[in-house]
Amino acid sequence: MRRISDGFGGVVAELVKIRRLTDQEGQQLPRIVRRGSTNTVRYRRAMMLLASAGGNRVPVIAQLVQADEDTARDVIHRFNQIGPACLDPRWAGGSPRLLSPDDEDFVVQTATTRPTKLNQPFTRWSIRKLLAYLRKVHGRVIRIGRGALR
Repeated sequence: MRRISDGFGGVVAELVKIRRLTDQEGQQLPRIVRRGSTNTVRYRRAMMLLASAGGNRVPVIAQLVQADEDTARDVIHRFNQIGPACLDPRWAGGSPRLLSPDDEDFVVQTATTRPTKLNQPFTRWSIRKLLAYLRKVHGRVIRIGRGALR
């Protein structure tokens, strides 16, 4: 929330409002809300923007969509900056991959090879046996867990 001077030595919070909607945006946002989009993040953000366009203040908007007031402010500010692109979340996809594409090919090749051809004393791979074998391979460090290997 930005604070501005009231002209009398005090400070007041500036109201967060959505900019004037274009005709296309004015049609797109209600369409998303009416359809009840399967993407709940997109739906809730469209609700926030429509509520702001309707003259509602941030606390009311946050209560309407059951979100934090800061989240509502962030969505409105983001819409004012980049427009409808703010409806789609831009989240990072978790932790970085530990396995390179080359290592992944090696794991697949090993898993599809009969253990007896690799001098192992059994005829079929289990997840545990394959994981133990991959960790013993000399000259190569394969960092993979059982869940990813499965």
